[in-house]
Amino acid sequence: MLKMQCYILVVLLLVLASYKSYAQDATHVISSTPVSIAAPSVDSFLVANHLDDIADSSFVIRKIIIEGNKTTRRLIMLRELAFHEGDTIKRSAVPDLFKDGRNLLMNTQLFHNVNISIIGLSAPYVDIQIVVKERWYILPFVYFKPVDRNLSQWLFKEKASFARVDYGAKLLWSNFTGNNDKLNFYFVTGYTKQLMVNYRRPYIDKGLKWGMNLDFAIGKNREINFNTIDDKQAFYKDSASYIKDFSRANIEFTYRKAFYTSHTFGVSYNTLNVKDTILKLNPIFFIHGKNSVRYPSIYYKLAYVNLDYIPYPKQGYAGELFFIKQGFDKNMNMWQLIAKGMASWPIGKSSFWNVKALGTVKLPFEQPYFNTQDLGYGDLFLRGYEYNVIDGVAGGLIGVTAAQQLTNFSFHIPYTEWLTPRQIPLKIYGKVFGNMGYVYRHPDRGPNELPNKMLFGGGVGLDLFTSYDLIISLEFSFNQLGQNGLYLHKKDYSD
Repeated sequence: MLKMQCYILVVLLLVLASYKSYAQDATHVISSTPVSIAAPSVDSFLVANHLDDIADSSFVIRKIIIEGNKTTRRLIMLRELAFHEGDTIKRSAVPDLFKDGRNLLMNTQLFHNVNISIIGLSAPYVDIQIVVKERWYILPFVYFKPVDRNLSQWLFKEKASFARVDYGAKLLWSNFTGNNDKLNFYFVTGYTKQLMVNYRRPYIDKGLKWGMNLDFAIGKNREINFNTIDDKQAFYKDSASYIKDFSRANIEFTYRKAFYTSHTFGVSYNTLNVKDTILKLNPIFFIHGKNSVRYPSIYYKLAYVNLDYIPYPKQGYAGELFFIKQGFDKNMNMWQLIAKGMASWPIGKSSFWNVKALGTVKLPFEQPYFNTQDLGYGDLFLRGYEYNVIDGVAGGLIGVTAAQQLTNFSFHIPYTEWLTPRQIPLKIYGKVFGNMGYVYRHPDRGPNELPNKMLFGGGVGLDLFTSYDLIISLEFSFNQLGQNGLYLHKKDYSD
């Protein structure tokens, strides 16, 4: 069985990694032709060699010339730079300034490539040129997404059931007005009937510090995760009617004074209704025996992100504090604090360490079932426990990874220059990893063995990274219970 899983997952990896660009959700694909492994990588940046011609130890920036920004406003790009026209800069600071500027511009997720160089020299003045290759910003897709927590769960536990797939249409319009704003629209049917619209604009003021995000979603399901039994999700399905409906609306304001630190202030209103059958199956799904809940939320997030490239960081630090208050009456009353931290640093020319840590607590500890999701949901999972969920009201995890680049080459898909860079980069990293975690749950809450004990897991794997911030991971992992398996994960930052 494991051998068959390996064959299936390797084939899926090759398909997904090769065709992310337009075909991640569509089906028309043009075959690719690999090119030289020496082709330019996404990590290259330019610093002019003729800086040595400047006799003095500093120079004045006369002009900043930007090329390739057909949609992106110049002001949005200059916002990410620590140098400006008229600044006097030491010659020794140029490599770091150019590197940091390129990293910040790439982290806007607006460009395939960013090159910064000095093109004009008339001591003590210099001209700086920034050349970018913009992404394709309007991406209409056929929406196809399994609803299970990871691809392995859907492929092998659910036997790739089409009944457990959301499908429909989505429109992702990045850089909507040239201000790095995003308009996303989802019309989803299949497992979930859902309509979702969100608009995100990083700057709404002249000083380019304040931003605003708007989100709205409404939907319904015929199936619901009503409990956790034997450390796995338990589902109830009603083929004749919908047993769950929900809605969410929220508004956020963001504040980013400089480059790396941001603040988010948000308010939301949520509704969730389920059929009475769910309360018979799990009387503590909600508190006080009601089959619906409506509540406002207020939240605040402090984030620090200083990474070379956010989707796959090999150097830098990031941290986040998230505080939320959900509800203000007996039907919904929860305070939650989440703290995250991450660090990456190189240990060689093409290898690096990565350490991640997370902790969370919910108060009061007496919470309804639907408020106790912890490890195993979304990206918050222990490797080695991919088929498990661990519910509770407090917990944390720490993970360590050592990765080595195995290959870095580019390939070309004919007639797709409008969508992708001419040379599409593909990097493959090998890695070893280990993680441990703990979740506290009241001992009386159901027949589950994993809460309230230290959990350990580890393994080896491959990461594939290509255009539009797609990362596919193939991992063989194991845990302290003697379980092991081959797992497939996909991270997509295009949304």
